[in-house]
Amino acid sequence: MRLVVVGCSGSFAGPDSPASSYLVQVPGTDSPDGREWNLLLDMGNGALGALQGILDPRRLDAIGLSHLHPDHFVDVCGLYVYLKYHPDRLAAASGTAAVAQAATDGSVVQDAAATLPVWGPSNTAERIGATYGLEAGESLGSQFDFRAWVPGQVVTVGPLEIEPFRVYHPVEAYGVRVTGPSSLVPGERVTLAYTGDTDFCDGVVELARDADLLLAEAAFHEGRDDAVDRGIHLTGRRAGEVATAAGAKRLVLTHLPAWNDKQAARDEATAVYDGPVDLAATGRVFTL
Repeated sequence: MRLVVVGCSGSFAGPDSPASSYLVQVPGTDSPDGREWNLLLDMGNGALGALQGILDPRRLDAIGLSHLHPDHFVDVCGLYVYLKYHPDRLAAASGTAAVAQAATDGSVVQDAAATLPVWGPSNTAERIGATYGLEAGESLGSQFDFRAWVPGQVVTVGPLEIEPFRVYHPVEAYGVRVTGPSSLVPGERVTLAYTGDTDFCDGVVELARDADLLLAEAAFHEGRDDAVDRGIHLTGRRAGEVATAAGAKRLVLTHLPAWNDKQAARDEATAVYDGPVDLAATGRVFTL
C-alpha cells in the first residue's frame, strides 16, 4: 500500500500545491486479485488537475470525503464532468468502443455504466449537487453513488478496509483509518490514519492508535493562532501529541497553508514526538 500526495495545501490551493487530496493505492503486485486499487481521500480545489498527472481519474475505485469544506471536496464537481462527458465514455455508451477492460498495468478503467462510490458526511449528495448548481430534486447519481459514513462501520474497497472516526471540527467531520496489504512486508497488513481537519480530541487519538503512518493536518502554529477558536485545526505540536498519545509509528504533516513556515510546524511536532516526522508535498509517495 502506498500514499501519493495529490494536494496538501491547507484551506485553499497554494502556489505549489492543490488543496487536500491523497491517493491510497494498492499496486497489482500487492493485491490478492492482482489488480491495482485506487482510493482517493478528499478532493479539494486544484486536485483534479494534479490527479490527472498521476492516473486517469476513471481508474478510481472510490472516494472518501472527510468533511464538506470546499478545500476538501469541491473538485468532485469537476470529476463529475470528466466522468460524464469523457469522449471514451460517450463512445462506449453508444456501442462504438469498449473502455471497461483491464489496462496493461493491471488497473481497471471504470465501466461506462458504473457509478463511483463516494463516502462522506450525511449531506454529501445534496451539498455537492448544490455546489455544482443543480436544482432541488436533481442528482449527480448518474456518475456517483453517495454513501454516508457511520462511525465505527468499516467499509471495504477491494483489499482496503476503511473505518471512519468522528473528529472535532465546526462541521460534521471524520478522520479515516485505512488498512491494507503492505508493500514492504509481503503477507502483512498496515494502517494509514488520516485526520481530515480536527483539533486534539479523543476521536483523533483512537483513529491514530498504533497506525503505521499518521497523516495529520497542522494548519495552525502555536502562539500565532492561539486567539482562534479551538476545535478548528491542529498545530504541529498538537499533531505530535496525537501521534505520541496514539503510539503512531510515523507522522506526516499536511494541510499546511501557503503562509505557514513548514519547518516550524515540523519543529513543533518533533519537540513532543520521538518518531520520524515528514512534511507532505505534492507528488511525494510514502510506501507502507
